[in-house]
Amino acid sequence: MPATTTQHRLARTARRMTGEGRGVLAADESIATMSARLEAAGIPASADARRDYRQLLLTAAGLGEHVSGIIVCDETFRQRLTDGRAFPDAAHDLGILPGIKVDTGTEPMDGTGTLLTRGLDGLDERLEEYAAEGAAFAKWRAVIAVDSATPASVEVNAAALAEYARLCQRHGIVPIVEPEVIADGEHAITDCARVSRLALHEVFTALTESGVDLSGTILKPSFVTPGLRARSVSAKVVATITWDVLRSTVPEDMTGIAFLSGGHPTDDVCAYLAALNAVKGVPWYLTFSFGRALVNDALSTWAGSPANVTAAQRTLVERCRAAAQATSAA
Repeated sequence: MPATTTQHRLARTARRMTGEGRGVLAADESIATMSARLEAAGIPASADARRDYRQLLLTAAGLGEHVSGIIVCDETFRQRLTDGRAFPDAAHDLGILPGIKVDTGTEPMDGTGTLLTRGLDGLDERLEEYAAEGAAFAKWRAVIAVDSATPASVEVNAAALAEYARLCQRHGIVPIVEPEVIADGEHAITDCARVSRLALHEVFTALTESGVDLSGTILKPSFVTPGLRARSVSAKVVATITWDVLRSTVPEDMTGIAFLSGGHPTDDVCAYLAALNAVKGVPWYLTFSFGRALVNDALSTWAGSPANVTAAQRTLVERCRAAAQATSAA
């Protein structure tokens, strides 16, 4: 069947987000998580403080040269900058696409410690509202632990990701599909590869069965690495094994892949991304959708003081520039 106007638009947006040497800035922490991070940095948590922090990120001079989109949570999406502009409008004004995190967190699925992501109830109506307010893309995160993942738990999370993606495209919103294989732990890289392969196989089976158009979808996976508490390996090894997993599970008609940082240090994830982009024959755009790896230093530099905003923004842009440079093979 010929592609529709909506399909063409979704594919163009996915290419813009992943294929122009830029990536996606993840600033979508929940209210509780963001409040905890502010307090850890010595900043009293409040709606205004959370707004000020994300305004600092969005309005950093030069950010749009390296960042194509920014993901925020519902609270931020509905807030206004201090100049009165709504966050989605301000992002569009700055040449950065606004995105919205639409899952509502996780709950235990059974007695094994596996988690199921919530948020499908009322999602269709919420997406209609987000689209009307300017959302270009959305994100849904499934949490997959190497030590406790089972085929049944992965299949249930994959089905939820597929239904979310289908609803997004129904409203003209590009879905970011995030099956995060958690890096925390002592597992070997071979165990991470096994679970990552299972997760991606189930996700793309579910997406295909749900009729999701892959050209208008972005995959946000983890790099395949040892656990954060295990012995590290070189970026070349990470790239080799990650590529082996991707080529055996991800269809070629997928437009772009934007990797999450997963708690790894900034220099490490940039090295992983650069090594992957040096692999010959990769059929997708490969970029980043990092959060902590890009913003941690900016948050500590800012520390809630207006006098530190410019310095914090410079730090953020430096981190984003390094990540963007990793999207091009050396």
